[in-house]
Amino acid sequence: MNQTLPLTNIPQELKLILELLRNQHDDQSEESWVNYTRSIDWNHFFKLAMHHRVYPLLHVKLNENKKLKIPKAVSEKLKAQYEHNTIKMLYLSGEMEAVSTLFLGENIPTLFLKGPVIAEHLYQNLSLRTSSDLDFLISIEHLQKAEELLVSLGYEKDDYIQTVLGDWKWRHHHVTYFHPIKRIKLEIHWRLNPGPSSEPQFKELWSRKRLSTVTSSPVYFLGQEDLTVFLISHGARHGWSRLRWLADIHQILNQDIEWKLVYNLLKKHSNYHVGGQALLLVKACFQSSIPEGAHKFFITKKAKRLAQGAFYYLEQMINLHTEPLAEDISAYHSRHLFSLMSTQQKAWFLLSFLYPYPEDAETLPLPSYLHFFYFPLRPVLWAWRKTRKQVFS
Repeated sequence: MNQTLPLTNIPQELKLILELLRNQHDDQSEESWVNYTRSIDWNHFFKLAMHHRVYPLLHVKLNENKKLKIPKAVSEKLKAQYEHNTIKMLYLSGEMEAVSTLFLGENIPTLFLKGPVIAEHLYQNLSLRTSSDLDFLISIEHLQKAEELLVSLGYEKDDYIQTVLGDWKWRHHHVTYFHPIKRIKLEIHWRLNPGPSSEPQFKELWSRKRLSTVTSSPVYFLGQEDLTVFLISHGARHGWSRLRWLADIHQILNQDIEWKLVYNLLKKHSNYHVGGQALLLVKACFQSSIPEGAHKFFITKKAKRLAQGAFYYLEQMINLHTEPLAEDISAYHSRHLFSLMSTQQKAWFLLSFLYPYPEDAETLPLPSYLHFFYFPLRPVLWAWRKTRKQVFS
């Protein structure tokens, strides 16, 4: 099977970013760089660097590349953002250590998912990866105690989750807290991914934990294969719409991974085709070599089809966190997420529509002790909302 995925339709500026990120550039002449950058829109280049969260890596690569000349204004802006990110990552590291110490002291096992621990582990440098917040995973049984501890530290809960009949436990996977003085956002996860889906229990993940070297006090994060599975599933769920997520996988390929275990974990709890999607995208974007141990498990026709579907997000500058999304983007993303699912996942996903939604309670408010009536009433309430929407649209 031909593994080559052409980057034909992505912007020229993004092609330059990829060229800078993946090569040592020693074999290219200054003249070739001049020809390559002749039609570059440098403002768009900077916007893409910020959007894809790869500006720290670009700043370092541009300092190493003495042949490529870019506008001084662009270089200075990248440097300023790099320095700002360095300070922010150090700031987050301090808060991460404080939260970990507090939670472990209260007998709440805590696994940090991203942020400084990943920057240090994958890049050996806090400055080379960005992070806007701190994400950590705890067992759902400790959620209430964790909230009390964060409130005692001055954090305020962003209580955006609407729920009925306890659906928040599986439809959602994290809750957000914000410190108005420190300006730090924390996300407490009780699942790695939103449901309905299968994933390892917290005790299993905790048994394979690792100790981070970022801080002097203990901070724990996911085991090697668990981290690989998490970063693959997280990036796939977001359409790989930021290069930073693919850069993480590129870094992982340089580490000692038991790919058979990664395959078994993805096959048991998710869909191993997303592993192939990630590897093919990294190969296309970063010219990464796919390890033989990974190739035999993951590279399939479906994986290639899924990887081609993800180019949609790279051909545009799509921010899935900015809502409301344009209708065409929202529709494509919904279809793409459905295509990532295994047959079993699709079945569970479709069945989940039969479980009441908070909108049902808004359409027909009932006392809590009568909420079980929403199960038989759900099709009627859904049809009523659709009819009303069509009438008033």
